[in-house]
Amino acid sequence: MAELKLPDLGDNVSSAVVVGVLIKEGDSITAGQPVLELETDKAVMEAPASEGGTVSKVLVKPGDEVKSGQVIAVLGEAAEPAAENKPAPTPPPTPAPAPVSPQPSSTPAPQRSVAPLPSAPVGQRRLIPAAPSVRRLARELGINLLEVVGSGPAYRISENDLRRFALGEAPAAVAAQPPSAPAPTLPDFSRFGPVRREAMSGIRRATVRSMAQAWSTIPMVTQFDKADITEMEALRKRINPRAEKRGAKVTMTAILLKIAAAALKQFPKFNASIDTATNEVIYKEYIHIGVAVDTPTGLLVPVVRDVDKKGVIALAAELGEIAAKARDRKLTPEEMQGASFTISNLGGIGGTGFTPIVNWPEVAIMGVSRSSIEPLWNAEKATFEPRNVMPFSLSYDHRLIDGADAARFCRFVAEMLEDPFLLGFEG
Repeated sequence: MAELKLPDLGDNVSSAVVVGVLIKEGDSITAGQPVLELETDKAVMEAPASEGGTVSKVLVKPGDEVKSGQVIAVLGEAAEPAAENKPAPTPPPTPAPAPVSPQPSSTPAPQRSVAPLPSAPVGQRRLIPAAPSVRRLARELGINLLEVVGSGPAYRISENDLRRFALGEAPAAVAAQPPSAPAPTLPDFSRFGPVRREAMSGIRRATVRSMAQAWSTIPMVTQFDKADITEMEALRKRINPRAEKRGAKVTMTAILLKIAAAALKQFPKFNASIDTATNEVIYKEYIHIGVAVDTPTGLLVPVVRDVDKKGVIALAAELGEIAAKARDRKLTPEEMQGASFTISNLGGIGGTGFTPIVNWPEVAIMGVSRSSIEPLWNAEKATFEPRNVMPFSLSYDHRLIDGADAARFCRFVAEMLEDPFLLGFEG
């Protein structure tokens, strides 16, 4: 007999919800074969088996919350699968005499408050939180998910919800989850005019938690600077035809990745983390940089690894791939962990500057705004010249980084942007 344990879910991912069990008792599986379909705050993924064997017992079911290292199945001699344990592809023709109730993953509280499902205004589509396996089952049963009330967190629809709906039962009330910390009571906004409510997506809930933690943990300061990118922008346009032959498009973000890697080597404090439990500074010998990506479901931050070891064109190709995966919500937890620094580029949208929030446990983040043509003084010619100037900012953890360090870091980045020749030496 051997225990099949859930593999590591990744940094900052403490648990996940089982949305599909891909094995059953008696199945023969191999190492690496997907056994569970899991949903975290930011991604839906498949969990592979750590070893092969015959499934003797499955210990989890859809709706359960699982953690890294938890035993999810037992491998050994094939057990005689009970007929009632086999999932029914379609609901029974007549409902069972006993009322169907969902199986809770934990002991229910004696008293739970409930909240109704918010409805979307006419002409707008409501976000439907349901895993791919649930959507498949809905198609098989011919159910419109817009008509189903989910009983899970943030109105997530489970397979039990679909089967209850198919049997014509009243939808279960949605449990209202208490906030993790006391919050002021909101006024009744409907007194002043029409309102509507919309459940937060998993990505937005994760953003709320991480930003609140960062804001309450890190004493942040933001340094602002500008760089004349006239020559760098001209070089970027000259390089792009060569990059396009390799299926890449060189953007300013790709160039900034390379420049930031050089800056992190020059200023290792910015590539560190603070361990307050031991009063130590952890300096990272690797350079992995997160890149904020705007997606329809919220902000995601995939990570580009070993930036210092890659050329600009290679970085541009990788950046395009992970940005597309982020927008399609196909990133795995591993692709969103391990960053030691982050870049958030809003230049494609607009703005003249902003103060990005440091992503704990990192100690710094760079924010980039839209460049514009500005008159700069040319001392040699004693005249003003039109130049392409890009504003950027650097938020940092003041517990580790002093203002002078931040100013030097920004000047280093600006000088690299202003003189493309330096990229070949420092980068």
